[in-house]
Amino acid sequence: MRWLTFILLWMLTSVAHPAFASDPSDADVDVAHMLFGHIGDSYGWHITDWNGRHVTIPLPCIVYSSTGWHVFMSSKIEHGHEHEGLFIAEEGRYADKIVEAGPDGNLVRPFDISITKNVASLMFGSALLVLLVLSCASWYRKHDASEETPGGFTGLMEMMIMMVHDDLIKDSVGPDYRRYAPYLLTAFFFIFLNNLLGLVPFFPGGANLTGNIAVTLVLAMCTFFAINLFANRHYWKEILWPDGPIFLKFPLPIMQTIEIFGMFTKPFSLMVRLFANIMAGHAMILGLVSVIFVTAKLGPVINGSMTVVTMLFGVFMNCLELLVAFIQAYVFTMLSSVFIGLSRQESH
Repeated sequence: MRWLTFILLWMLTSVAHPAFASDPSDADVDVAHMLFGHIGDSYGWHITDWNGRHVTIPLPCIVYSSTGWHVFMSSKIEHGHEHEGLFIAEEGRYADKIVEAGPDGNLVRPFDISITKNVASLMFGSALLVLLVLSCASWYRKHDASEETPGGFTGLMEMMIMMVHDDLIKDSVGPDYRRYAPYLLTAFFFIFLNNLLGLVPFFPGGANLTGNIAVTLVLAMCTFFAINLFANRHYWKEILWPDGPIFLKFPLPIMQTIEIFGMFTKPFSLMVRLFANIMAGHAMILGLVSVIFVTAKLGPVINGSMTVVTMLFGVFMNCLELLVAFIQAYVFTMLSSVFIGLSRQESH
């Protein structure tokens, strides 16, 4: 419980609005800006505000504009600065994105493959996952698993792997489960690890990676391809000519239309479920933290009491989000396994 309290206190200081970093009476907190600023992506990794100054880790910006390729650090375009004709738009359709001024004065979005906060978090999380898996594999290369039981972190990983492998993948996919086990195990641990990293409010955690719909879209598309590229003939027969009355299939393909529509609703549900639950959890925690700064002008009694209440709810929400981090990884893997299993069923 002490470490959860420490994490919440760190969060309170790291999400504090710059106006309150110097004098709480000078300005009001823009809660919406604070929430979306931390949930959204950015070109730099903001750490905290210290004595009115932003402490940010700059990240590489890689942009192809009308004047060619540009590679520079994000610190060159922070706080309204311009570099080589490029700058970050403050408002409009390209808000918080790198833009350049076109010949007619309108903002133009160049080709942008910058290493943003979410991309950096994706690289770090993937590298950490590979490191954890290789560390477990190293133990099995050095020991005989049939005679010696792994302990510590390796034993914990074995327990989780066998739980997902036996209880989810093997039972849901069916006899052909070995083909899909590597992907499904990777998806589970990738989501679970990045969910946990998102709950850590200090570097290198705190990124809203699995709460980014682009990331969940790619994960859902991987399941979509695993379902449809390796499906058997019975699956496609049920899609193109399902069992049912002939007048529902010909001359109007009513049932076929419904089945094809269902092909796309399955990955869509996977994408939205993971995205919405993780983003909502981050927003709720940040919303609780913002209560402290919103009530700063209401006096020490109200502000002090709300701070205590907020900290208690914050600790509870962090514990709840730890459970949600596991549940969402489990649900995504379970549904992916079920959908894949349905595409491998034989006719009866």
